[in-house]
Amino acid sequence: MLWFTVWTLLVLGTLVGAFFLGRDLYRKGRRLLAELERAGEVFGEVADRGEARAAELVLTTPAAVDLTDREPARARRALAAQGTARRRAARQARHDAAYARWRSFTH
Repeated sequence: MLWFTVWTLLVLGTLVGAFFLGRDLYRKGRRLLAELERAGEVFGEVADRGEARAAELVLTTPAAVDLTDREPARARRALAAQGTARRRAARQARHDAAYARWRSFTH
């Protein structure tokens, strides 16, 4: 009679443990499927954005430059030099204003 009780408790304990293990695996499986569904949606959004970026890239591809004609290159370089000079002058004005404020505190 004692062995019957021991084996019954062992079998019942195993069944209870199997139930909890199965329930845990079921819940984790449901969460995994939900996360996989979300990952699929995100992947779709990323693919759509990638296609849009590829379309933008095709539209913004620069045209070929004729290297035999030097005048357009000189004009672009002169325009860039003007922009550089304008930025340099603005930066110098900002620095002069800052230095004047600093000098007002020290003198």
